[in-house]
Amino acid sequence: MTHLRRLPGRGSGEDATAGGQPDRTPGDTADDAPGAPERTGRPVLAGLGTALAAALVLLALNAPYDFGRLTPGAFVKIPLEALLVVALLLALPARGRRWVAVLAGVALGLLAVLKLLDLGFSASLSRAFDLVLDWALLDEAFEFVAESYGRPAATGAAVALALLAVALPVLVTLSVLRLSRLVVRHHTGTTRIVAALVVVWVACAAFGVQVTPGVPVADTSATTLANGHGFQVRLRLNDRKTFSGVIDADPFRDVPGDRLLTALRGKNVVFAFVESYGRDAVEDPAFAPQVGAVLDDGNRRLGTAGFAARSGFLTSPTFGGGSWLAHATLLSGLWIDNDQRHRILLASDRMTLGGAFQRAEWETVGVMPAVTRAWPEGSFYGYDRFYDANTLAYQGPKYSFGTMPDQYTLSRWRRLEQARGDGPAVMAELALVSSHSPWTPVPKLVDWADVGDGTVFRDDDAAARDARNEKRRTATRIKADYRRSIEYTLRTLISYVETYGDDDLVMVVLGDHQPAPVITGDNASHDVPISIISRDRRVLDRISGWGWQDGLKPGPQAPVWRMDAFRDRFLTAFGPQS
Repeated sequence: MTHLRRLPGRGSGEDATAGGQPDRTPGDTADDAPGAPERTGRPVLAGLGTALAAALVLLALNAPYDFGRLTPGAFVKIPLEALLVVALLLALPARGRRWVAVLAGVALGLLAVLKLLDLGFSASLSRAFDLVLDWALLDEAFEFVAESYGRPAATGAAVALALLAVALPVLVTLSVLRLSRLVVRHHTGTTRIVAALVVVWVACAAFGVQVTPGVPVADTSATTLANGHGFQVRLRLNDRKTFSGVIDADPFRDVPGDRLLTALRGKNVVFAFVESYGRDAVEDPAFAPQVGAVLDDGNRRLGTAGFAARSGFLTSPTFGGGSWLAHATLLSGLWIDNDQRHRILLASDRMTLGGAFQRAEWETVGVMPAVTRAWPEGSFYGYDRFYDANTLAYQGPKYSFGTMPDQYTLSRWRRLEQARGDGPAVMAELALVSSHSPWTPVPKLVDWADVGDGTVFRDDDAAARDARNEKRRTATRIKADYRRSIEYTLRTLISYVETYGDDDLVMVVLGDHQPAPVITGDNASHDVPISIISRDRRVLDRISGWGWQDGLKPGPQAPVWRMDAFRDRFLTAFGPQS
């Protein structure tokens, strides 16, 4: 029986011999073997490659997935997951080690892609990416960039993101494989380092050590992120089953038309959604003085014209974007905070506010200037007539995302409706988009008689063109442009009511959601202002029990409701009262 001779330093995981040879386990490549001749120029390049690999792996592990925590201190962490993987690599034979390194690299690469998606969504929508529902929003994001900056820019961004999504897992996996060979080659030293880091990790965990507030040095964020998204997937799958039952629970489902909205008979009721008009617009010191001055002046002017207003706050189901979710929530009386619920709602027979007005024999109208293609949702909302960008036929200059200025939208809608002659009272839903991101300059208000087909706004075309071509704007500039766009839309609405309002007009003005965190900062509320304007005091008397405040500007103590509560309260307030 023969015996294999045991060579010095060749044991599985043994220390190097006194001759100074480093550890090596079976399965290491010839280039990694002790004593292998070094090629000219290789040491520097190899060291640089290893440094880059380590930096990429640490970046993927330690990068925060919340945009609000994207600070240098947030990277100062000891990831427990990395210590566990290194310990496993040290314990396994070569074949098992390679498989573990590949699986760990792929998982970490995919986790890095997920972190990038979370960072993007937290920066724009103040929430994490939804693995079940948000893939459809990537198409919406492409269209937004195309509308705002041009199709070539949108295509370039899409290609770059697709390449990054493929390259990142590949590069991270190759990096983990490279580092795994280094770890095993220096088995003893690595073991000691890992043991020391485990002790440090336990101590930091015990004492809650943090370099950046809210970011523990003893880190398990990779596991937390994976578990959070796993829970999110289960939640979405369960919600799909339960939401249909919620839709059917409607106290107004079988109420006949002659028992609906009796206190508004003969009134033309307009629901005007102001894009990105959030609570910060009337409370944040960066915007409130100027926006508040517009509202105070408007309240005075409308009062002179015989109008009065009551105002409060609604909590929107969305933040920074997803306007259609807010519209659906207000009109359906259901909490529509994701696209899955939105799709289920559209496939149902839920009565919306538009459906209630239609059942009560109003003519119903939808005005959506940002809609540029087929929009089947209009039939669900019960519109008798629908005006999109094509129907409104704007001939003036484009202002970034907005297809047309809000003053043109209001003027053109009014002329189209006037052309129909006298008829039943009208309920209209308007989406006003001049205050839509990216908040580039808006036109000046012109005399309503001069609006025409919109060519009058070409006087401001140079400013619009400069804004479209501007490569980079500071946060201060973006905030100022946001504020000016809100002021513009509010002035437009006030001027419209002042110019064309009559005893039969009831206008509900509200925001759809707060603007993105670049405007509000982190942890802003989801609240939006809402006001009801009328010259008929009996209309406002009907909502006296709501506790809303006088005027167009709700104060800090104004009542706050969830947006889905509005439909039922509105139908109750303006229905028959015992």
